[in-house]
Amino acid sequence: MNRMSGETALGLAWIIALVASLAVLFIGEVLGQTPCVLCWFQRAFMFPLAIVLGLGLWWRDDRVGRYGIALALGGGAIALWHMGLYVGLVPERIQPCTATGPSCTDDNQLVFGIPIPLMALAAFALIGALSALSLKDTRT
Repeated sequence: MNRMSGETALGLAWIIALVASLAVLFIGEVLGQTPCVLCWFQRAFMFPLAIVLGLGLWWRDDRVGRYGIALALGGGAIALWHMGLYVGLVPERIQPCTATGPSCTDDNQLVFGIPIPLMALAAFALIGALSALSLKDTRT
């Protein structure tokens, strides 16, 4: 069975980061749904992922996956916290969203019936795994 090359893994990680970044821009800017506080923090990790991984591919930097792992871990931690808040594992009293802004837990957090925090968590996990896989490629 053929193994995925490091460049292919990195390319897939970049595509996921790019699609996720464009999706949240579409939700916020085209659909007009203001992001909650935790969504803003997740964006702070996702947007650089698309840029850093894209530049790593462009410059053929075999080690850029380590930055993908670091950013994916940070964003994944926030997405995990957001998901815990969404499903009720994190108590409401420590909810970071303000009373006047959008809620981190209401139905506006659903796209096609799937919670945005869950989609973000899955994207960060895939990007992190693919970034790690890109570092295991043995090139000469």
